[in-house]
Amino acid sequence: MLISPASRAAALAACATLLFATSACGTDQPLPEEATPTQVRLYGADGNMLNSYAAELEERADLVDGMKGTTPLTPLPEDFKNRLRSIDPTLTDFLYSAEAYDAVLISALAAQLAGTTDPAAIAKQIVGVTNGGQRCETAAACLELARRGQDVEFRSVSLTRSGFTDAGEPSTASYATLHFDGQRVNDGKTEFVGAGNESSASTDAPPKPAKQGTGAADRQDGSPLVLGGLLPKSGDLSLAYPPMAAAVALAIKEINDAGGVLGDPVTWIDGDDGTNPVVAQATVASHVAADVHVIIGAGASGVTRAVLPDVVKAGKILFSPSNTATSLTEFDDRGLYFRTAPPDTLQGQALADVIMRDGPQKVAIVARDDSYGTGLQDIVRATLEQAGIGADRMKLFTYAPPEDAKVKPVDFTAGAQEIKTFGADAVLIIGFGESAAVIRALADAGVRLRG
Repeated sequence: MLISPASRAAALAACATLLFATSACGTDQPLPEEATPTQVRLYGADGNMLNSYAAELEERADLVDGMKGTTPLTPLPEDFKNRLRSIDPTLTDFLYSAEAYDAVLISALAAQLAGTTDPAAIAKQIVGVTNGGQRCETAAACLELARRGQDVEFRSVSLTRSGFTDAGEPSTASYATLHFDGQRVNDGKTEFVGAGNESSASTDAPPKPAKQGTGAADRQDGSPLVLGGLLPKSGDLSLAYPPMAAAVALAIKEINDAGGVLGDPVTWIDGDDGTNPVVAQATVASHVAADVHVIIGAGASGVTRAVLPDVVKAGKILFSPSNTATSLTEFDDRGLYFRTAPPDTLQGQALADVIMRDGPQKVAIVARDDSYGTGLQDIVRATLEQAGIGADRMKLFTYAPPEDAKVKPVDFTAGAQEIKTFGADAVLIIGFGESAAVIRALADAGVRLRG
């Protein structure tokens, strides 16, 4: 179901006002000290709100039962899901699939309108592809308009309400509230919340579309367009890789089935970001050497921050389907960085809303120590404080994510014991696959996780 921002705000305010006086928002009356230890609700975000996440807990997968959280997600048409399954029949999750699909299509349309594969020229067209012009919704229809020299307003699975801001990111977004029943997300309980402001979409006119030829390849335009992958095939975010990989493959197939870009099929060079800056930097160097024009990735915001200077220095475009750290909005990218995932300023509010609906007494927020984790943690904290959860009723924790699979897993033993002593009845975990260690530590400490 879709919940309007106004309704969400009203519910949040009501829960804050009634927090200590009633159980109307799902609040239990405060327990006396001698009562049974507090039961704790688990909440998550993004990389730990996936069906595949339960497997990270191995034989203790049942610990995710009852966990709730948010992720950037729009209601996906069944036709789109079926097309993705035609690429990968094993898909069980669709996280960032729409955003990955749209990132590839926007890049292709921008190159066609620019009349060249020069990254600087493509970059100048990207924001304009999503604003103004003639509306179109498929690869075939949009590419046909672009070949005619017609400015387009691209709308698709992730980009439905409005286009990009001047900073090259979505002006509006949709978030899903997800619920684990047993070891799987119960799609029947999923709610969708709209966020953002359509008025923040860019109104700047892009350069006029280049004069288009007959559609035959012209090597002077630099064709073919070459895209390079910088997605998390390995590392802590690898559980989110399958839907993004399928979406990229689907987009390239549909572009090439529609005649390609600048008269040639689009070329894809695969690459891993490893959820690790060192791995990602090596992949970027390889793509630069191969003269890739647009790099699709990275998966994690912290990895993007590490590689973006190298990408910018090389004059290439970095286009991420999954970066949400707010700090990337202001990064000095010389107009070469874009994302189809919305910044966490929007998600933090939606996530705080989910927590407040259950009327928590004390909240602990555990985040991986990087730009994504601490950035989202700060936004949720500030939003909860505005809703009435004071500093004395909130504790913040961070952990250093493992550098690679060979490093020992996260040790959250001390933090788990502190959460138990604090008496938190709500624990938000902001992380990727490695955050399963936090849940195990909580259970080992005797924290009563309730489903």
